[in-house]
Amino acid sequence: MLNNQQRVLILTADAGFGHRSAANALKSALEENMGVDVYVEIVNPLDQKQAPFYLRDSQAGYDRWVREVPELYRFGYEVSDALVPITILESILIVGLYDVIKDILIDFQPDIVISTYPLYLAPLEAVLTIRKTDIPIITVVTDLATVHSVWFNRAVHTCIVPNETVQDLALRSGLVEKQILVAGIPVHPQIEHITESKAEIRQELGWQLNRLTILVVGSKRVEHFMESVFALNHAGFEIQLVMVSGKDRDLYNELMKEEWHVPAFCYEFVDQMPKFLKAADLIISKAGGLIVTESLASGLPLLLIDVIPGQETGNALFVEENQAGFIVNNGLEILEKVCHLFQNDAILLNEYQKNAEAIGKPNAAAQIAEYIKEQVSGNKENMKRIQTRPQKIVELLTRHQVNWEK
Repeated sequence: MLNNQQRVLILTADAGFGHRSAANALKSALEENMGVDVYVEIVNPLDQKQAPFYLRDSQAGYDRWVREVPELYRFGYEVSDALVPITILESILIVGLYDVIKDILIDFQPDIVISTYPLYLAPLEAVLTIRKTDIPIITVVTDLATVHSVWFNRAVHTCIVPNETVQDLALRSGLVEKQILVAGIPVHPQIEHITESKAEIRQELGWQLNRLTILVVGSKRVEHFMESVFALNHAGFEIQLVMVSGKDRDLYNELMKEEWHVPAFCYEFVDQMPKFLKAADLIISKAGGLIVTESLASGLPLLLIDVIPGQETGNALFVEENQAGFIVNNGLEILEKVCHLFQNDAILLNEYQKNAEAIGKPNAAAQIAEYIKEQVSGNKENMKRIQTRPQKIVELLTRHQVNWEK
């Protein structure tokens, strides 16, 4: 590490895949943009030993909660998205994560902090306020439409949002225009850099070159996964299926045992998803922010077979409203949509591909990296955060026996 390098700290979490993926995309884009002039480190504060168990374990429990009690999860999500519950939530986060965030900042000594996870914003504000430090905070929102207000902390230097819909939510939550940058959700820079044609990528991957190609991504936890591939396998369509089971070995084994009536390619895990997306004509998946964003950035229409109540509802509706895909609920609906998309020389499919490409933002990571470069290389006075009054934070920490003076 060089003495004159800009030190960029990216805070993320592993509740789902989108937060970590956005962090990785930003790290790659920053290193590509700034080269030796930047040192980037990604840290998950919830992995630190001193993080409270109820927050640390929330990552592992996230998937179980949304699967086993989805209506309760949605109720909690919606009820907490109000002024009084958010105030309570932020107080819990400040008390629980103050020491964790403080130690990370002391150890890394960043020039700028980027957060791809909303629960760190209140503790970050508290630490920087108490320690009278002007390190700028940049938030990168990783949901497309239904965004919890906890993302919109008014002490941030910049809140980077995916579109105008989320920009409006940010403004209604108290941010001002100069704090908001509409840039998209960062996806891996490789998506933008791929120049090969579909046929060239398919040849490289060993797929058939001229068949309409449906990519199916998920796991056994994704509702309607096997129902979808079973229906397509027996429908008589001139297609090929590419299925990725997301490290779900049981699902992979089940796919490998299936008697396929169409060309089928099964993968337990892939490390070149951008190429898979670019080589496909249509994707079937859940409505997670990561896979939706990467698909749109690749110009790939979506059939969404699983929508977690809460933030994924917004992702799914965003896709439908922009005519870049459909929400489907069973195998029969899958067949209906595929039939409509592929008939008449795939006229509708081509239209939906153009719509996906129009709202996808493959260069989001590069744009955000360029913005961060300008900020850390420019006038530091322009990067000062909105200062908040420390007294309430001090009282909160003191009341809960958090030693904020050390």
